[in-house]
Amino acid sequence: MSSEMIALMMTAATLGFVHTLFGPDHYVPFIAMSKARQWAFPKTMIITFLCGMGHILSSVILGFLGIVLGVAVIRLEAIESVRGEWAGWLLLIFGFTYFVWGIHQALRNRPHTHFHIHDDGITHAHNHAHAQAHAHVHDEGAKSITPWVLFTIFVFGPCEPLIPILMYPAMTNGSLFPVTLVAGVFALATIGTMMTLVAASSLGLARLPMGGLERFSHALAGFAIFACGGAMTFLGL
Repeated sequence: MSSEMIALMMTAATLGFVHTLFGPDHYVPFIAMSKARQWAFPKTMIITFLCGMGHILSSVILGFLGIVLGVAVIRLEAIESVRGEWAGWLLLIFGFTYFVWGIHQALRNRPHTHFHIHDDGITHAHNHAHAQAHAHVHDEGAKSITPWVLFTIFVFGPCEPLIPILMYPAMTNGSLFPVTLVAGVFALATIGTMMTLVAASSLGLARLPMGGLERFSHALAGFAIFACGGAMTFLGL
């Protein structure tokens, strides 16, 4: 293996780690939804992995098509830029919608007190929320569709450095093997970083008592995702 190829693979690993670490949209949505939806740890990891794969493969496929068809890298960069804008707006819309729904759920589930007077004159009170059990039944549909929404958004989301910085420079002598190798290293670094950050944060949050904020967990998750969409759209993160 040439020194140029080794350097390119090291660059791929570094870029995979750095672009994931400094892109909160790669992990915050999974951390937030895992806490709000009370996903089991294995489910959180599987969803993170599948969304990461969709995120990487969409850019890899586009890059391979560009190389095989001889498309100029600047045109692929333009396509990736448009995909990035779509992904940012999709996160914004999804986050805002989920935030509004979460506020509605929190207000419906507001605890209140009922007083009861028995025939013998004894009075007692108890606190409860009318909407909690009822909302749980109707929440099943949202639970099943949420991972698919995240997956769709991540498929739209591009890996900006992958095609121009790694895939095209790796193309030598008409062989696609170096391109595949570099893309694989980048994918491992990206998905590995995503899963590590999500795992560490999810396990930490699971031990954090929310107290009275528990009923606002959906709203907080929606706001976190909305903020990620805003960071992508307006700050270019």
